[in-house]
Amino acid sequence: MIGSLLGLLSTDMAIDLGTANTLVYVKNQGVVIDEPSVVAYRKEGNRKIPYAVGAEAKAMLGKTPIAMEAIRPMKDGVIADFEVAEEMIKAFIRKVHNRRAFVSPLIIICVPTGATPVERRAIHQSALQAGARQVQLIEEPMAAAIGAGLPIDEPSGSMVVDIGGGTTEVAVLSLGGIVYSRSVRVGGDRMDEAIVNFLRRHENMLIGEMSAERIKKEIGTAKVPDDAMGMSIEIKGRDLMNGVPKETEITEAMVADALSEPVQQIIDAVKTALEAMPPELAADIVDKGIVLTGGGALLRNLDVVIRERTQLPVTIADDPLKCVVLGSGKVLENFTSMKGVLSPEV
Repeated sequence: MIGSLLGLLSTDMAIDLGTANTLVYVKNQGVVIDEPSVVAYRKEGNRKIPYAVGAEAKAMLGKTPIAMEAIRPMKDGVIADFEVAEEMIKAFIRKVHNRRAFVSPLIIICVPTGATPVERRAIHQSALQAGARQVQLIEEPMAAAIGAGLPIDEPSGSMVVDIGGGTTEVAVLSLGGIVYSRSVRVGGDRMDEAIVNFLRRHENMLIGEMSAERIKKEIGTAKVPDDAMGMSIEIKGRDLMNGVPKETEITEAMVADALSEPVQQIIDAVKTALEAMPPELAADIVDKGIVLTGGGALLRNLDVVIRERTQLPVTIADDPLKCVVLGSGKVLENFTSMKGVLSPEV
């Protein structure tokens, strides 16, 4: 009776601490937070005092006064600013608790497979400092595969490509474990960067990362459109020749050209994984194909391009943005039986 009561009161959670967005899954409640991984803080001497977190802070990016700064504490899937990341995790935990005093939660956090032991310890320590009673880590592709509903326990290979904001994780899973994994630091951020650089080179125009993200979401494509230009949108930025604000039209064909390099890096990572895996598993992948998860999977025609280059079936998971957090949540709900899929203690 007491155990079931504690289960009901539990605020145990799974956190997908992403470079672009942080999602929080609470036991028995599902996904309760889906906000940008951005913190705005005031500078007082050496101290950083949090001012806003999440969507509110994202709206301030590139627009803060001198005594304030809005940053993304995560870079390439790992913590870039320890202090600010800790404040962000604290803010999300407080939001989940709704300011009620509960027992410190058990937290499962996702990490890229390529994260070093030092980076893993930084994530582990940040969550402990933010008030967790126990912290467990899970590899992102493992969580993504579980969230996408892949049969990871079977003695056959499943291949998942999780394209996040900071990293792309390519993994082959079998018998409840990762047989092969590769993590490349290419994702949504690198795509935004490629758009900014393309416009700087070809249009002599400077745009901010928010504008680049808008271009990617609205007309981003991995493949040059069949008709000459495809869709187009108006974009505002600064003319680098005259230093004055400027408005120009950017087409789908231009974006496909801009994104060709990051898209090629993702395809190269997939091909490297296919070459490195055992032949028995390769046969399974030919039958079952590749599953794409993560926000990058939503880039139009990316599945088509990967299919063309690998000659394998490619499908996009049902809810690619939430696969990682839903997979971590499933482990949280079935903690005792699924403990084996978690990363070893750091």
